[in-house]
Amino acid sequence: MQNRRSFLRTSALGAAAAPVLLDGCAPEGPASSRARSNVDPKDEIRPVALSTWDHGLAANDAAWEILTGGGSALDAAEAGVRVSEADPEVTSVGYGGRPDRSGHVTLDACIMDEQGRCGSVAFLQHIMHPISVARQVMEKTPHVMLVGQGALDFALVNGFEQENLLHPDAAAAWETWKDENGAAQPTIDIDNHDTIGMLALDQAGNLSGACTTSGAAFKYHGRVGDS
Repeated sequence: MQNRRSFLRTSALGAAAAPVLLDGCAPEGPASSRARSNVDPKDEIRPVALSTWDHGLAANDAAWEILTGGGSALDAAEAGVRVSEADPEVTSVGYGGRPDRSGHVTLDACIMDEQGRCGSVAFLQHIMHPISVARQVMEKTPHVMLVGQGALDFALVNGFEQENLLHPDAAAAWETWKDENGAAQPTIDIDNHDTIGMLALDQAGNLSGACTTSGAAFKYHGRVGDS
């Protein structure tokens, strides 16, 4: 089974190769050569939305709508992963994410634009869309990361609403875990934690990325994910 890093690497290479393969299918000859030579390469850029795991398919749809409408890669990446953050059926991201061993849902997120600017939050609680807070960190502060109470304070000052993120299904899973495991160490493997990572390429050739996660299920309180 591929791990997240190898999956991203091979998928990104495949996406990068797709325009080349498609162009290679064009009929050869003077006419086709002239047609390609008279077109600005920038006009041939095909937008791309690439995300991890099955729950990323709905995120791709949201990102694709923005990209095909001429929107920016940054907007597309943010909007895409927001879909997973708000989906209670996604157990490793946002609302629906499994809590830590003390019953708190704590979230990490990061975002980067085509200029290499980035922003992130970690150990953030009570905010549905940490990816949007991360973008605000990038755009409104000189910092790269805010964590914990400081990240929450920043989010509230910037208009985000405080919410209860412990979905009933997640609460039930936590109670079951406590009954079955007690004080046992949380298992950290591919089966009990994950995230969504997204890359978006817009029609202007700009590449942006976003990542958001609730981290390992039933982790120690205060743990920050490696995503």
